[in-house]
Amino acid sequence: MMSDRGIRSALRSGVREVRRRLVVAAVTDDGMSTAEYAIGTIAAAAFGAVLYSIVTGDSIVSALTGIIEKALNTSV
Repeated sequence: MMSDRGIRSALRSGVREVRRRLVVAAVTDDGMSTAEYAIGTIAAAAFGAVLYSIVTGDSIVSALTGIIEKALNTSV
């Protein structure tokens, strides 16, 4: 069984190792290449188009209108 000092020492060394790995990961990040930017841009545009079509659909507009009308007609 480990003593309190042993446990604390192991935790400190574990925390130091995690910090070291995070620093290495942050410093060595070279960024995306042109192909990755292109794919990311296309994916973001496609997601935006799908989200726009969902939000501007009749069911969403009528649901939001119903919520707003109910809120406006509520007596305080």
